Amino acid sequence: MSRPQETSPRPDRRQFVKGASAAAVAGSLVAATAAQARVHNSVDDTLKVALIGCGGRGTGAAVNAVRADENAKITVLCDAFPDRIEHTKQVLANQIPNQFEVADDHCFSGFDGYKQVMASDVDVVLLCSTPAFRPAHLAAAVEAGKHIFCEKPVAVDSPGVRSVLETSKKAEEKGLCLVSGLCWRYDLGVVETMNRIFDGAIGEVKAIQENYLTGTLWHRGNDPKWSQMEYQMRNWLYYTWLSGDHIAEQHIHSLDKALWLNGDTPPAKCFGLGGRQVRTEEQWGHIYDHFAVCYEWANGVKAFAYTRQMAGCYNDVDDYVMGTKGSAQILKNEIVNAEGTWRYKGPSPSMYDVEHQRLFAAIRSGTPINNGTYMSYSTLMAIMGREACYTGKSITWDEAMADQVVLGPTSYEWGDVPTPKVALPGRDA
Repeated sequence: MSRPQETSPRPDRRQFVKGASAAAVAGSLVAATAAQARVHNSVDDTLKVALIGCGGRGTGAAVNAVRADENAKITVLCDAFPDRIEHTKQVLANQIPNQFEVADDHCFSGFDGYKQVMASDVDVVLLCSTPAFRPAHLAAAVEAGKHIFCEKPVAVDSPGVRSVLETSKKAEEKGLCLVSGLCWRYDLGVVETMNRIFDGAIGEVKAIQENYLTGTLWHRGNDPKWSQMEYQMRNWLYYTWLSGDHIAEQHIHSLDKALWLNGDTPPAKCFGLGGRQVRTEEQWGHIYDHFAVCYEWANGVKAFAYTRQMAGCYNDVDDYVMGTKGSAQILKNEIVNAEGTWRYKGPSPSMYDVEHQRLFAAIRSGTPINNGTYMSYSTLMAIMGREACYTGKSITWDEAMADQVVLGPTSYEWGDVPTPKVALPGRDA
């Protein structure tokens, strides 16, 4: 196994399940033409880093980045909101004072701030903004010749995924490094557990159970001064056009491991069920609070994926793998077979640090790393699972890949923006 503005109409979800076909978009994880890459192989050579997206994850990624390379410095900050930039400046100035050198004229805000980042003298960009903007930011970074750390998910709709796949190919052709924020691929215990499964420790994988059953996340409230656009963007988790719904924003970590267990070959189809049972108040936008999706691969392997964001409920986040000769629990780093129980006991550095260590090492060595294909496929898995639940239909991979529905407004302005209706399976399909 080895986002008064012109907005898009409400998506016609029938288009998602019509007889669409698409050629599979293939991509290599091995980057070529390293000679075209910007190589930094001197230990005294400073790598200048820009952060786009000054939320909690972005601020954390900035710290992880400079921990990974003592000659890396944060020199540019960008966010849609100036107050978020100011907050991050204070945090980083306290946490990494020797590697934080951001002047006021190197802080960019608004919808187009990222363009100023790309025109600046930085070597690496950390793409940690709201997922809806990821495809455009990624394309601009590659066009500008920047190395990239790209948070998950990489898109919220199928056109966005196709864009990212194309951009990832361009990054490969330019010899640019592209590392994904699907961090479990950089966790040493998870990697070792996966490798043992690939080596046959549990025989042939037959079924996978993916649990991401957890509590609720933050809400930043409302302010009478905010436009509806600003309100939604500040509370982006609860709007599918911004986050992809929590199956994409959070459960993608689990779905990525199911993809990984299947050799990064995408599933053939899926069906699912989900809804909005507890988080029904207006403040929660229009997303669901639970999903259950069954993904099936061409060889018959199935992954049963469950995710829930509800307070006061049973929680479990792990991956259960059933094989012909045993079983595994991925995040527990445990394998059980006829020989007994194996548990990983090796070093456990922070995976958030390791992913940046690999990125900076690849940049300095001139040996590019490119995670573009699997981060795109995992995102599309989340999208097709979401749409299967939103519509009540079974959806194939080819249908999902070929879908033309673009979520969100056609232009970005501070003003009014509608709140989509909650999707009703069987009625909105």
